[in-house]
Amino acid sequence: MRATYESAADLAEALRRAEAAHGRYEEQLGHPDPDWPTWYAQYMLQEQSNTT
Repeated sequence: MRATYESAADLAEALRRAEAAHGRYEEQLGHPDPDWPTWYAQYMLQEQSNTT
């Protein structure tokens, strides 16, 4: 799977969406997720492929 962003602003918005979604995930999890970079990466790839 590949992800591309048109600009730094687009990438920043994608990171903000991932942050919001990850916050909801951590609430469900009940504790901080120490592997958040992997979670963000997977979320952002799935978002680009429309599978989130």
